[in-house]
Amino acid sequence: MAAATIRIGSASGFWGDTALAVGQLLKGGRLDYLVFDYLAEVTMSILAMQKAKNPSAGYASDFVDITLREHLVAIKAQGVRVVANAGGVNPLACRDAIVRLAEELGVAVRVGVVLGDDLSGNGSRYREAGLRDMFSGMEFPARPASVNAYLGALPIASALDAGCDIVVTGRCVDSAVTVGAMMHAFGWAANDYDKLAQASLAGHLVECGAQCTGGLFTDWQRVPDWENIGFPIIEANPDGTFLITKPPGTGGLVEPASVAEQMLYEISDPRAYMLPDVTCDFTQVRFEALASGEDGQARVGVSGAIGRPPSEHYKVSVTFADGFRNTAFLTIVGEQAAAKALRTGEAILARVDKMLAALQLPGLSARRIEVLGAEATYGAQAAPGLARQAREVVLKIAVKSASKAALEVFAREFAPAATSMSPGTTGLVGGRPSPAPVVRLASFMVLKREVPISVDVMGQLLSVEVPGNGGFDAEALPLAHVFEAAVADEGESADSFQLIDLAWARSGDKGNIANIGVIARQARYLPWILTSVTTQSVAQWFAHNFEGPKPARVERFDLPGANAVNFVLHDVLGGGGMASLHTDNLAKTYAQVLLSMPVKMPRALR
Repeated sequence: MAAATIRIGSASGFWGDTALAVGQLLKGGRLDYLVFDYLAEVTMSILAMQKAKNPSAGYASDFVDITLREHLVAIKAQGVRVVANAGGVNPLACRDAIVRLAEELGVAVRVGVVLGDDLSGNGSRYREAGLRDMFSGMEFPARPASVNAYLGALPIASALDAGCDIVVTGRCVDSAVTVGAMMHAFGWAANDYDKLAQASLAGHLVECGAQCTGGLFTDWQRVPDWENIGFPIIEANPDGTFLITKPPGTGGLVEPASVAEQMLYEISDPRAYMLPDVTCDFTQVRFEALASGEDGQARVGVSGAIGRPPSEHYKVSVTFADGFRNTAFLTIVGEQAAAKALRTGEAILARVDKMLAALQLPGLSARRIEVLGAEATYGAQAAPGLARQAREVVLKIAVKSASKAALEVFAREFAPAATSMSPGTTGLVGGRPSPAPVVRLASFMVLKREVPISVDVMGQLLSVEVPGNGGFDAEALPLAHVFEAAVADEGESADSFQLIDLAWARSGDKGNIANIGVIARQARYLPWILTSVTTQSVAQWFAHNFEGPKPARVERFDLPGANAVNFVLHDVLGGGGMASLHTDNLAKTYAQVLLSMPVKMPRALR
């Protein structure tokens, strides 16, 4: 029989998230399910390298060795069921470690493992078939480190249907751990698209842990108790509606704006947020402050997601080695510190170029100098005169080369600057830098019908049928809503505000693409925001980060339900992830940089 309501706690937004989350959720969460997200794209490559060295490695060991060791007895006693993508590239080894731990602790657990995402054995076939990256068009890598399909929620629901207490997956979309729990609890079918869209939104909101309960919130000054920030709890209903709250006695902040910011994190076209189980339309999503619950905690109701059929493909993430990189830091102090740092960086690279040529070694394929402390992140938008005023900065030089030997030359020639270049040079941060492999990410599409999925339940293999006919039709999407910019009346005076005075914002990345979601603090501000914050002005604001000779490409998508817009910036992150030389390779700071943009608006509207 389907549940009336369920409560799902999200305890991890990435591998390395705080260990306090599980304890606080179990103490006051009254949970039915506990979900964990561990896997970023680069994490998969790291785990693949671990498994290559040790066949029993390759999963998020902290999940077993720390989280379950400390909390498994309480989890089982409270009847909480667990879903985690902690399996990485070796989910069966993760299962075996859980079983050993449970036996040690005297706890009986039934563990299900989702299998089928690991497609590394198909690499040669995909290359021969001519698969190309969905963004750049590059060929399938010759020597991939990991090849994994982003699976959906159906196999997770199947494992829970089979009575599993703990479900372990490898690569799946981040929201699937939540959607699978809701599908199982409410008995939804694979074509209950509106309900699946709501569940996917719920999963998307909590997949980064405390980011929707005050973490990274624009108005950070109003967020209490960072040291004990509450992790999110979903209270979900059979019709797909849900609310967001957090455990009693915890810090953080749950309000419509803090939750809405997270909806805009790492999305592109909000009409077509494409997942394996459903294509979501978030344009009409609304956030409502509800009365506090019995535990005294704030609650935000979320509704309005629309579901459409998914595509017939899985997105496949491929990581591969692409040369080497090296990054070095020097602290430089004194008058004109920024100018001294810039000259130091340019001199070091010029010296290295000459030495590599003399040694007949491959040159540097990419380089980037950033003076931290002089608003390098802002580019031409840095505060006037700040670079001249700064008296303490950190010089960062990041370089790439196909040759490890070339980067050893860079490492040797970086340190001599401490005695032969700028006065006030000190603090070789981290010591002499060592070359490290560059791990790049590529994304490909593979037909679902070519990817068999199964669930291993304590050694018994159950096949999972995933609809593979697709059905997503981009032509059937509703016309994109377009907010109109304000037009000032003749003679009407307008004052200049910073965007942060009028809006909240959150930014994120997908490979080499950044997005910045902007939410108007008041609906009446939005037309005026859009007179100043345009695709052209955003491109100019971040011109120092765009690559290549072609014009910078920025798109805008509107979300009328949330009085928000989403800007998508292409080819702006230096390749993204570990392939990037940018200090901000994940677009974490982009919203903060944009929030300093001036906006003209009549003061009377404030």
